[in-house]
Amino acid sequence: MSPVLALLFLFIFVPLAEVGVFIQVGGLLGIWPTLALCLLTAAIGTLCIRHQGFKLITRARAQLDAGEAPVFEVVSGVCLVIAGVLLLVPGFVTDAVGFLLLLPPARRLFYDRFLAPRMAIIAEAQAARGQKGPGPGREPPPRPSVIEGEFEELGDVKGEMPPPRGGWDKPS
Repeated sequence: MSPVLALLFLFIFVPLAEVGVFIQVGGLLGIWPTLALCLLTAAIGTLCIRHQGFKLITRARAQLDAGEAPVFEVVSGVCLVIAGVLLLVPGFVTDAVGFLLLLPPARRLFYDRFLAPRMAIIAEAQAARGQKGPGPGREPPPRPSVIEGEFEELGDVKGEMPPPRGGWDKPS
């Protein structure tokens, strides 16, 4: 999806959908229960994110201790942050997407379907170009070159530049 279409969707269609759902729910429940339901979803989402975040950090630490890269846990963490933002934004459509991102099977499906294949393609392209990514068992980047030279201390020169090695006279 192009960035222009994504922004159009984000700033035009999502708010319109939110307004439409608000009108429908407000017509069924009334204004105060609808607003209370919005606050309730934000509170429940915040508690769920906190609980899942701690579990996620524990799993990531265990994987790091085992010498593995916690790739899925990083993706899950990003999904939890997005879910938190969506749950704090008032609206039922964003709440539905936020709660969907709170479900570990949904995050796993997103990772397996969309991110893992793309990451494999990027890794294959880097391997074809001979690039090595950072990681255990790989050689470190080359150290910078050392340039050797000589210097000469000329004492205390007051406002004057010392002559160059060949003197001040121009060669004739």
